[in-house]
Amino acid sequence: MVDTRSTPVREMDIDRPAAARLQDAFLGGSHNFGVERALVERIEKALPGIAGTYRESRAFLRRSVEYLLAHGVRQFLDLGSGIPTIGHVHEVARKRTRHFRVVYVDNEPLTVGHSKPLLAAELNAAITHADIRDPQSVFESPEVRALLAVDEPVALLMSSVLHFIPDSDDPEGLVAHYRERLVPGSHLLISHVTDTHDLPRARTLADFYAETADPLHLRSTERIDAFFGDFTQVPPAPTHLADWRPDPGTPTPPPYRLLHGGMARTSGRFSGGRRAAGQRR
Repeated sequence: MVDTRSTPVREMDIDRPAAARLQDAFLGGSHNFGVERALVERIEKALPGIAGTYRESRAFLRRSVEYLLAHGVRQFLDLGSGIPTIGHVHEVARKRTRHFRVVYVDNEPLTVGHSKPLLAAELNAAITHADIRDPQSVFESPEVRALLAVDEPVALLMSSVLHFIPDSDDPEGLVAHYRERLVPGSHLLISHVTDTHDLPRARTLADFYAETADPLHLRSTERIDAFFGDFTQVPPAPTHLADWRPDPGTPTPPPYRLLHGGMARTSGRFSGGRRAAGQRR
């Protein structure tokens, strides 16, 4: 059982770089500040080509969402989403179908503040201000209750978020709690920074993130794989993100093997559920 009693409320902080705005800066977005852009320059100087790793992460997310849509999944709960720009989940889904619903979740106040206007005209997507370490606050948020039917299959996306959860917050127990909430037919996506393949560069990246409001916690590929529990892996098994169902003719992947992940699904078949009153299609 996840103990959420001590989950702190995150305060607004524009003096230190935030992970969501750093990602936006690496992807070439405009929802970031000078502190993030300055740190991006320093990281790129120490790790030339590292921006490709962030693009690799977003490409993996896109391929995963396309796979899920092709297999009938229409509900997405994106934990630790960051700012939903530059080809995020709802943009990928909208190219395929009108019948989708996405709820983004983030605990950083400015990230949520930047995101709400971006989603104002999108009836099928919303963002909620909640801490993913408090699953109850996520599932009981007005946005989740309005848009998602959690008694039906959901794609739970943990894309580049678990490496911001320290061991002291029991990430294994946290992911297990979320897995238990998923009905048959649901999917779990995980991507995570690893130090298994390139320890020196992984540590260099973590050292830079130690200066931010979101320190990076490196983990081995074996430990990342264990987050999936007894779910059935969607082939291939968790791997370097660039190797997970790559697009035909994909160019040479980024020079750093720092991102590991994959997708798994619950066992059994969904046998039907009841949509809560007031939830939108």
